[in-house]
Amino acid sequence: MTELAQPVAKRLQRPSWRDSRLLVGVLLVLVAATLGAKAVASTDDRVPMWVATGDLVAGDMVTADSVRRADVRLDDDMVSYLSAATPPAAGTYVVRDVRAGELVPRSAFAAASQVGLQRVTVRADAVSATGLARGSRVDLFVTPKTSLASTEKATTTKVLTAAGVASVQSSGGGLGSNATTSVQLYVPTDRVQTVVEAVDGEAKLTLVPVVGGGTDPLTEPDGSTSSAPGS
Repeated sequence: MTELAQPVAKRLQRPSWRDSRLLVGVLLVLVAATLGAKAVASTDDRVPMWVATGDLVAGDMVTADSVRRADVRLDDDMVSYLSAATPPAAGTYVVRDVRAGELVPRSAFAAASQVGLQRVTVRADAVSATGLARGSRVDLFVTPKTSLASTEKATTTKVLTAAGVASVQSSGGGLGSNATTSVQLYVPTDRVQTVVEAVDGEAKLTLVPVVGGGTDPLTEPDGSTSSAPGS
């Protein structure tokens, strides 16, 4: 009886780089990864915009630390905000408040000639200055100093409405009734003399915080509004 031939098992061989199937597989993976990356990039419509690093107060000079770049999705109204494609021009100032983390509107920055504000330091009683910080908005009331011999009652007048606070620094007097706080205000140019005269005349200055603190810095005492040029 004739014996059947026994099949001989072939030893598996490790794939070689010369194996055409392996090369085709690698190429397919690379092509898929490249196409995927291009597809993701084409759908990313984010653009670089400037964002305020901290609270920017109308009257501040813009520095390199005032803003930071943030990539955001482009909407139809993005044209009204500052692109981070170029840095803010030298000599630029803030003409309207911008809160920390907010996109910077184009109308918030302008040249020095368009600011119309000056810093004036006033000394107010510590109680009325309680809770104030940079970026706060306050109404300034002035009560003229009267002599002891005078029988007339001093009239209190609102001198500033929604003035921006540039800085606050407590000073002398401890916790007593004479405790005072130095507050640096951004004052419209046409009001600077009035405020300085009140300070020099040792009038009593009272600061009343504005609820919300977002009123235009050039609001008139009678409630009307006087906008800064370019804002």
